[in-house]
Amino acid sequence: MASPSRLHAAPPSVPSNLEGEIDYESLPAASMGVSALAGGLAGITEHALMFPVDAIKTRMQMIAATPASSALYSGSLGTAWRGVASTEGIASLWRGVSSVVVGAGPAHALHFTTYEYMKKATGAEHAEGLRSVAGTAVSGGLATMANDGLMNPFDVVKQRMQMHGSMHTSVAQCARDILAREGIGAFYVSYPTTIMMTIPFQSLQFVVYEQVRALLNREGHYNPLVHCVAGAAAGAVAAAVTTPLDVCKTLLQTRGSTHDAEVRAAGGMRDAVRLIWRRFGVRGLTRGISARIVSHMPSTAICWTTYEFMKMSLSAAGVGHAPHATPASLSSTATAAPTPSLSSVHASRQSSHGSASGAVRAVKEAAGIASASAPLVGDAESRRMAHLSS
Repeated sequence: MASPSRLHAAPPSVPSNLEGEIDYESLPAASMGVSALAGGLAGITEHALMFPVDAIKTRMQMIAATPASSALYSGSLGTAWRGVASTEGIASLWRGVSSVVVGAGPAHALHFTTYEYMKKATGAEHAEGLRSVAGTAVSGGLATMANDGLMNPFDVVKQRMQMHGSMHTSVAQCARDILAREGIGAFYVSYPTTIMMTIPFQSLQFVVYEQVRALLNREGHYNPLVHCVAGAAAGAVAAAVTTPLDVCKTLLQTRGSTHDAEVRAAGGMRDAVRLIWRRFGVRGLTRGISARIVSHMPSTAICWTTYEFMKMSLSAAGVGHAPHATPASLSSTATAAPTPSLSSVHASRQSSHGSASGAVRAVKEAAGIASASAPLVGDAESRRMAHLSS
């Protein structure tokens, strides 16, 4: 991020060839408005593009499906994709996409705004080593709590519509049906489990992203390829580690649409883990891991690349920042500043009646001589001290 001394410089224009030409770290620190706008656009782009893969992941994780759908989604990602194409049509994988488009914008805006603010508050922005890792992890964890509090109801609607053979025709109809049949609590029954999953997911993701980005881009230039690679690595690692928690979350969020009495009775994380472990063992907790990794690698890469690009573009254009002083204006200001003369220093000393405080004040005033006269400082200082001691 930009250092305080750089915040007064005029924002650079964005060249046609972005990679390697912009000193990314020299840009003014992005305002909260810029972070919110960039984060919102990144969230919408990520979720919209990767929605079909996410839909297959949801179906692979469901444990209360019919025998036919269980066979369809128990194999590989490619097998599931071909099965959907032959039975329902690829278009069915887009059911519920409007839910995440509506929810992802404000949720991700809040997410990245919270993250950027907490990085500054924890000192992780300029820290190194363990302090940087810890600050980044805390910032990512708090950011996801804010994000999930807003996004959870949209995620419940999305997964209900993603289910195999879902009869819901629209997001509004699905939301009304859930509210009427299960009450408002159904939108947040999975929130504790979601938090238990997303806090380690996002903390790990942010840490891996920041570390890989720093490793691949030590110069601090804007480089979309670095953001893409770092995002993909972060998404893959975080997705693999947190898959068991995601399986439990999916069970809780889709329980209202199943006829399995035991699944419908699951009241939280503990019930979900026990049920999955008893029926499927450890393999049950890794259901959909390949689809989850395949989904999160590109989605996280898309999210970070879009976010960094939008933040860079908006900051470079001066969006969300006060007018910056130009180098010319800074130069004229510095030139216009009056330079104290030796006679004025002597007069100041005389007005102090020779007291010690007057001598100190005289020396302090003499120290205000402009830096433009630096080559003469040594000689001027010798003459001034000789004069003051006379």
